[in-house]
Amino acid sequence: MTFQTKKYQLIKGALSYELANFCFNYLLLKRDAVKYMYDNNLMYDDEIFGTFDDGQIPNTYSHYADFVMETLLVKMLPIMSKETGLELIPTYSYARIYKKGDKLKRHKDRPSCEVSCTLNLGGYPWPIFLDETGTNNVIDEKKEIIKPNAPTGQSISLEVGDMLVYSGCDLEHWREPLKGNLCGQVFLHYNHLKGPFAEKNAFDGRPLLGLPSFKD
Repeated sequence: MTFQTKKYQLIKGALSYELANFCFNYLLLKRDAVKYMYDNNLMYDDEIFGTFDDGQIPNTYSHYADFVMETLLVKMLPIMSKETGLELIPTYSYARIYKKGDKLKRHKDRPSCEVSCTLNLGGYPWPIFLDETGTNNVIDEKKEIIKPNAPTGQSISLEVGDMLVYSGCDLEHWREPLKGNLCGQVFLHYNHLKGPFAEKNAFDGRPLLGLPSFKD
């Protein structure tokens, strides 16, 4: 249970290859269908079907609280609890199909992401970096202004079905530009069951899982 000492832990084979591959192909199909609907003015509500402009990674398909990913959010909870010894409550899921050149900027997360995991669903292998020191090096995330001599971070590679659990509010994390054509990842977010944010952030402030964001 390395999470207790290092605030992150790799869980190998947390999800079977078959189920991960199903989720990966599901997101690919959904991405293409949603793009077609947007391009042909067949829909307007990106809260329900996902978006290509989430403000963090432009022109890349992402979806807050997709039904299948929210189901994974619940399914992976017992595995995370068993492997890390944590008592958790789910907050929300967030999935992306990344494209070549995409990068995840160095950052820390908001309180609903107190304990998070990134789960590799398929595509090109793409490591995630963590700053194990827990220090604050990001001056401006959007402009990517980082303090001089910031730690280069620990690179962690995930095979399909592997899951990295980490404390998103404490450890800066990021990904360098994707070299391959695409990569499917889902972030699953939780709070400590008995922590200060559990009641306020249960389901990320929504009445139940599967609903779009209730935040402004």
